[in-house]
Amino acid sequence: MASASFPRAARLLKPRDFARLRTRSRRVGARYFSAEVAAGDSGMARLGLAVSKRVSKNAVVRNRIKRIARNSFRQIRRQLPTMDILLIARSGAEHADNAQLHAELERLWRRITTTLNGTQGIGTMRD
Repeated sequence: MASASFPRAARLLKPRDFARLRTRSRRVGARYFSAEVAAGDSGMARLGLAVSKRVSKNAVVRNRIKRIARNSFRQIRRQLPTMDILLIARSGAEHADNAQLHAELERLWRRITTTLNGTQGIGTMRD
């Protein structure tokens, strides 16, 4: 399934990428996730994940949340405009089942797309 890949080029990996995103991003929130989004310059949508120990002390639970987020991003990646996304899990994500997390992420991807395109006034712009 080539269209549902998650190549290294589609990941935010370097600390400077995260720092740049945090300084020029727009926030979009949901129940289980918060996202910081900014127009990218890499020619594709890129994803960075942050699932801290505040979400769950259990690494298995944190890894499940990240796995679901990566899978959801893989499926939608080619439909997203060029952007950088930092997806931050919230503490309620620990108790949500996989179907709830998938549904939440699908809604979040739609909100992110409309937010970045400027068709909706969601989020806050950083100065």
